[in-house]
Amino acid sequence: MKSGASPALAVTVPAAGEASALRRRDVLRLGIVALGVVYGDIGTSPLYALRQCFSSGIGLELERTTILGVLSLVFWSLAVVVVVKYLSFVLRADNDGEGGIMALLALLLPRGAPATVKRFSRTRLILTLGLLGTGLIVADGVITPAVSVLGAVEGLEKANESLRPLVLPAAILILTLLFAVQKHGSGRIGAVFGPLMLIWFVSIFVLGLPWIVKAPEVLLAVNPVHAFHLLATHGPDVLLPLLGAVVLCFTGAEALYADMGHFGRSPIRWAWYCIAFPALLVNYFGQGALLLQKGSEAIGNPFYALVPSTVIYPLVGIATVAAIIASQALISGVFSLVMQAVHLGYLPRLDIRHTSIQTYGQVYVPQVNWLLMVGCIGAVLGFKGTDDLTDAYGVAVMGAMTLTTLLLCGVMRAVWGWSWARAGTLTLLFLAAELPFLIGGLTKIQSGGWFPIAMGIFIYVVMSTWRRGRHVLNAQEGGELSLEAFVQDIARFKPLRVGGNAVFLTSKPGVVPNVLLHHYKHSRVLHEQVIALTLLPADVPRVDETLGVEVKGLGQGFFRVEAQYGFLQTPDVPRILQICAQKDPQVSAGEPSYYLGRDTLIVTPRPGLAAWRKRLFVFLSRNARPANAFFRIPPNRVVELGGQIEI
Repeated sequence: MKSGASPALAVTVPAAGEASALRRRDVLRLGIVALGVVYGDIGTSPLYALRQCFSSGIGLELERTTILGVLSLVFWSLAVVVVVKYLSFVLRADNDGEGGIMALLALLLPRGAPATVKRFSRTRLILTLGLLGTGLIVADGVITPAVSVLGAVEGLEKANESLRPLVLPAAILILTLLFAVQKHGSGRIGAVFGPLMLIWFVSIFVLGLPWIVKAPEVLLAVNPVHAFHLLATHGPDVLLPLLGAVVLCFTGAEALYADMGHFGRSPIRWAWYCIAFPALLVNYFGQGALLLQKGSEAIGNPFYALVPSTVIYPLVGIATVAAIIASQALISGVFSLVMQAVHLGYLPRLDIRHTSIQTYGQVYVPQVNWLLMVGCIGAVLGFKGTDDLTDAYGVAVMGAMTLTTLLLCGVMRAVWGWSWARAGTLTLLFLAAELPFLIGGLTKIQSGGWFPIAMGIFIYVVMSTWRRGRHVLNAQEGGELSLEAFVQDIARFKPLRVGGNAVFLTSKPGVVPNVLLHHYKHSRVLHEQVIALTLLPADVPRVDETLGVEVKGLGQGFFRVEAQYGFLQTPDVPRILQICAQKDPQVSAGEPSYYLGRDTLIVTPRPGLAAWRKRLFVFLSRNARPANAFFRIPPNRVVELGGQIEI
């Protein structure tokens, strides 16, 4: 996290001890807030993870050796995947402080990378891995709210069997309300999330501790020998489904990386080591101790079996709040991911609304919100319970994590400058830990694993089609005329000039915008001031608005302006013109007319793109947000010139 220096710091510099104490307080505060955003998903895994490990579909006998073996797998999975991989290595792969798979893709694929690449190439491989990973994370954003809320509400069934018919309606009602309030943003309630999740973590710690005291032998599961014994004494028919269930204990680990830009490494690590990790371990080991004590009597729902029936209703309430927070974190994460994809050129322009003026990066995307709601409610109605939903969950999580590992290997080589031996060894170690879980999840394709795979492939097709279609469209425009040559022609022919200034947006720096050519061809008139503005998405999250704007006078009242913006920023064209006027007094920013092109795409048999992808590209183009709204251009100052383009 970066911020400009406060003027006060130039006058009063705290002593070293005071500065250190201030930093510690900031880490503590941000760590508490991070509990609600970063650890909401992984924090609610005890609701269903251990139960799934002993479900009837796996066929694992409920006995001492298997209980200790499963707990050992849970412990070492959390240690290797979360502590070693994410907290120790992945958090280092930041793009100017920002994380997430799109930031990782931006590190490896600069904006200049071609959209058309060889069939087998490093660029194509990186692009495929990144877009598939993005699709799986979006699928995770659909499944997480469904499985979290449904897993919490299923406590009603444990409290009273007669309440079973209310489980699905209650889950659907909660999900509907959750998506309905997204337009208000999480800025107003974000500070409440952390303390509420702190209550949740304290609760699950308190629930598990008494059972560990009753059966302290459960702590023997820390010894990895129990995990190896379990793996050695069972065949693939048991182990693969079991590993697919153990995945559920570290679902949400991707959030550690995705939300790094909001909190920084230190608060995320502090919150894990001091609060989340101890609470999760105590609860999992408490459930294991419960199973050692009560056996099959408690296997139906070991989490809710930790407490007497008299306090189940309050616990259901706390669990539901925690599930909503976990869902909110994933929904907000999908919004941020979509915003990054739009600005990096992998999705068409969408309606992106910033919901907080205090916290940067909190956005709301209406179209995505309602699609997520339909997907979540459809998943609840289709799967009707957490058993099959968790099967889908595991595939989405492990698929995204494995793809992150492969992309991380590229960062180790290309960005960190590691040798093949060093990068390859670490990558193989991570894959050795993750691939068995992924394979275990793939064994459950029929029972739910197909859902995230289908969604991931669909998202990949949409994003790759848009990227490829834009490249084909730009290549067809051809006949590019440089601005300098055009200005020289204007100086020779001296056309009629009218008062005012006109702004023409172009995607290619130094090239005459097609809209300007059409305007001049039909009217033979130009404004006294003409600005050719190019908005350039950068490969970094944020660009300083002043440093990112370059102005060059070309003579004859013509100016070329290039403005860069980060993939977490939304460009503001009127503000860019104000900066231009500050940098060059000859530029007038008052009351300009904005000339935009609105082309109609016509599908033809010409080569370049498959027919079905052309139709998809046309559909995406027609439903893209208008350029004036996306770039914050006043609608009453816009002139649109239409045309037809064959693709």
